[in-house]
Amino acid sequence: MLQANFRYLIDDVAAAVEFYTKHLGFTVDMDASPAFASVSRGPLRLLLSGPKSSAGRPMPDGVAPQPGGWNRIQLVFDDLAAEVEQLRSAGLTFRNDIVSGPGGKQILLQDPSGNFVELFEYAA
Repeated sequence: MLQANFRYLIDDVAAAVEFYTKHLGFTVDMDASPAFASVSRGPLRLLLSGPKSSAGRPMPDGVAPQPGGWNRIQLVFDDLAAEVEQLRSAGLTFRNDIVSGPGGKQILLQDPSGNFVELFEYAA
């Protein structure tokens, strides 16, 4: 099976697991809280690395990895507006409103640590 792994640095492993499983349809592969968890959706495996994980350790120059930034995973939906409405009603945080481009529509959802998840709908 083809699988893509993506690592997010997060502040709270339990909060991240709840966010991705409850709201975005991921399932838990491994939970080594409070340091690390792995969740999957289809061929995407998301590695959730907390401050106590090996990925969260400071670099040789002393700089510690942190959550956030503009890199993101993209999840595709058939009805983006309906998905956004459901997630907003659940109290989730978006960075912007739905925008349209030549390839489709997108919006940026933020996880509990501030990492982005792009929700996308292809153009007709």
